[in-house]
Amino acid sequence: MSDNELGAFLRARREAVTPTEVGLPSGPRRRTPGLRRSEVATLAGISVEYLTRLEQGRDRNPSPPVLGSLADVLRLTMEERIHLRRLEKASNGAEGPCCADAPPPALSVRPTVRALVDRLEPTPAVLLNRLSDVLAYTTGYERIARPLGLLDGDRPNFLRFVFTDERARATFTEWDRVADEQIAHLRSESPMIDPHVLQFVDELTVLAGAPFTDRIEAVPGVPRRSGVQSLVHPEVGALRLSYESLALPDVDGQRLLVHLPADDATSAALDQLNGRQPGGLRAVSG
Repeated sequence: MSDNELGAFLRARREAVTPTEVGLPSGPRRRTPGLRRSEVATLAGISVEYLTRLEQGRDRNPSPPVLGSLADVLRLTMEERIHLRRLEKASNGAEGPCCADAPPPALSVRPTVRALVDRLEPTPAVLLNRLSDVLAYTTGYERIARPLGLLDGDRPNFLRFVFTDERARATFTEWDRVADEQIAHLRSESPMIDPHVLQFVDELTVLAGAPFTDRIEAVPGVPRRSGVQSLVHPEVGALRLSYESLALPDVDGQRLLVHLPADDATSAALDQLNGRQPGGLRAVSG
């Protein structure tokens, strides 16, 4: 096994991407397949010398923004981005940040909060922590979210779904607005010096690339606490959901996101999902 798997992977992917795939002329003569180092370096915003050091294994500690830019230029799939992130961690021996000064995001739910969530049935409601990990939800929410893929995995995360799951762009008809709001919530709930937030940002910088990094580096916006979210559900079609985001007191950045139908068509669709008689959830104006 090579002791420079990160560099070998970057070179292999560079040689697999054609100039036309990144909008460059192919030219009459190319001694090597794929892209030249100079082309990748220019598109990624780094120096040729630095890219050479990475490929040769003389630098094994690229920053997440550099990896994210390279992943964008090399047209990496999500699986390849995850693999790239693992190779980078293995190459520099990183084991995550020291978190002595900041407690990890809460994964537990107070009994009274869980009871509150249960009593909201059949209303679609979900409890999130400061990193948007999904902590608890009603069955009304599960019937919307699970077919979308939002609850996949052992530790579903709403923000990660929005930026790294290709189904998210098909789900949210206003994906850009949803993405902006998720970044606003992340920035408002946690200081950017929080090592847990920094680790999460590094992960998404690599996995999501420019759509994430452009937003995280921009001037932070104010998160919306209410509004209307439009989405396309694979079982019942278009939904318009009014929502309220309620911050819980004395709990580590947890917020309860409650949805109600914003029109009669959505009300009927939710009744269909929940197997209830019409009128179970009445529409409210957004």
